[in-house]
Amino acid sequence: MQLKFQSCVENLFDVLRTGAQEMGIKMRVLTSVFSLLIITMNAGAMAQENFQGLETIGKPEPKGIGFQFPATELMRDVVWLDNFLLIIITAISVFVTLLIAYASYKFHISRNKQAGTFTHNSVVEVMWTVIPVIILLFIGVFSLPILFKQQEIPEADITIKVTGYQWYWGYEYVDHDFGFESVLLQKDELAEYGYAPDEYLLATDAAVVIPVGATIVMQLTGADVIHAWTIPAFGVKQDAVPGRLAQLWFAAEKEGIYFGQCSELCGQSHAYMPITVKVVSQAQYDDWLKGAIEEYAGSPQNIMMAKK
Repeated sequence: MQLKFQSCVENLFDVLRTGAQEMGIKMRVLTSVFSLLIITMNAGAMAQENFQGLETIGKPEPKGIGFQFPATELMRDVVWLDNFLLIIITAISVFVTLLIAYASYKFHISRNKQAGTFTHNSVVEVMWTVIPVIILLFIGVFSLPILFKQQEIPEADITIKVTGYQWYWGYEYVDHDFGFESVLLQKDELAEYGYAPDEYLLATDAAVVIPVGATIVMQLTGADVIHAWTIPAFGVKQDAVPGRLAQLWFAAEKEGIYFGQCSELCGQSHAYMPITVKVVSQAQYDDWLKGAIEEYAGSPQNIMMAKK
C-alpha cells in the first residue's frame, strides 16, 4: 500500500511539475508541497530517530574558515594532507616573493645603467624544470596513498543505496530490504524533529542512521539528473549519475549528527536537498533497525529509472 501511494505521489509530482513550468509557478513552492506529502509518508519513522542526547557535530559554524571536525579516518587524512600542502606552498610563496624582491633591488635601473644582453642560462632552466618535478613527486608519495584509500572500497558492514531525485534523497538499506525518502524540513518543523533553528536547509525529516565504527558502503545513482552526495565531516563526496552506480565508503568514529548537502548543480531547488546522518551506538542502531524493518519491510524504495 505504501509503495503504491509513493508511486502515485511521484507521478502526481511529475504532472504538477510539467504544469507548473507551463504556468510559470516557482518550483520551490511546488517542491515544498511535495515535501509535505513525503514527510507524511515518513512520519512513522520520526519517533524512532529522536535519539536522546545526540550531539550535532558535522555542520557549518559561523565565521568558520577551516574544515569541520574530522569524524573518519578518511577526513583526518584529508586534513593532514591539507596542512602538509600548506607548508609546501607557503615555502614556495616565500621563496618566490624573496626572489622577486631581491631581483627588484639588485637589478634596479639605479644600480644597472646597462641592461644585460644574455637570453639563456642552461643551469637555471634545468633547475626550474627539475625542482618542480621533484616537489610534485614528493607530494605524490603522500597524496596518492590517501586517494587510493578513498577509492578502494572495503567489505561493507552495512550497504546503503542512495538515489538522488529532484530535489530529495532516497535511501535503501539493501541488506534488510527496506527504504525511505529524506526531504528538507521547513523552518516551522525543525523543533518538532529536534533540530535547532540554525539547522534549516541542513535537517531532513528522515535521517540515515548508522552505528559508530561500522564500515558503511554507499551505492549512488541518480533518478533524473546528476546529484552529488557529500558529508564534509566524513571526507566523502561522490556524484550520483543516472544510469550508473558509483560507490564510496566511510567509518564514522564519533556518535553525533552530521549534515551535508547536494554538491552538484541539479536544478532550481538544488539548495534545498540536504543530507542528515545520525551516528549512534550499536545498541541504538539495532533498536532503530528493528523499528525501521517493522515500518518499511516489504516495501523497499521504488527506484525511478532515468528516462531516455
